[in-house]
Amino acid sequence: MSALNIKKGSSSHSAYDLRDSHTEVEESHTLAVIVENEPGVLARVIGLFSGRGYNIDSLTVAEVDHTGHRSRITIVTRGTPAVIDQIEAQLRRMVPVYDVHDLTAEGPCVQRELALFKVAGKGAARVEALQLAEIFRANVVDSTLESFVFEMTGTPEKIDAFADLMRPLGLLEIARTGVAALSRGVTSAA
Repeated sequence: MSALNIKKGSSSHSAYDLRDSHTEVEESHTLAVIVENEPGVLARVIGLFSGRGYNIDSLTVAEVDHTGHRSRITIVTRGTPAVIDQIEAQLRRMVPVYDVHDLTAEGPCVQRELALFKVAGKGAARVEALQLAEIFRANVVDSTLESFVFEMTGTPEKIDAFADLMRPLGLLEIARTGVAALSRGVTSAA
C-alpha cells in the first residue's frame, strides 16, 4: 500500500484558498481603496477578486479628489483573517492603488447605504407600509394609487430589516447603492 492515501470525496484546495475550515471563521470586512481615477482601474480591482475566488458583498466607487484624479472604492468582502490580509497585500501591489485601509480592523467606522423600495399595496397593507416607513424613517419619494417608492438611508442591517418587513406587504423591487463607509475620529483613508 502506498504511503499516500487519497480518500474518495476529498477535495483539493486552490493555491489561493487560505481558509482552514477547522480553525478560522470568515468575517465581513470593509476596505477603503484609494485609486487613480483612470479607465480600467475598477476592472483591475474586480479582476483581482474574481481571479482568486474572493467574493464582493458590496462595492461602491466615486471620485473623491477631482484635482488629484483619485477615486475611493469601498468594498465589503468576507474571509478569514489570512484571506483578508492576502486581499489587502494584493491590492497594495497594484500600480494605480495609492492606499488601502481595512476600516473594520482599524476600529469603529460609520457605514451607510441608500436604498429605494417599490411597494405595492391597497387598504390595510398600504397603511401598514406607511406606518413601518415612518418607524424606519424612510421617505416616500413617489406615490401612486397602487404603490409607493420609499427611500431609506441606514446600515445594511437596517435596510435588510425594512425589506423583510415590506415583503409580505407587497415589496416589488429594491435598488441599493452599496456601502459607503468612513472611520470614526480624526484618522483618514484619503
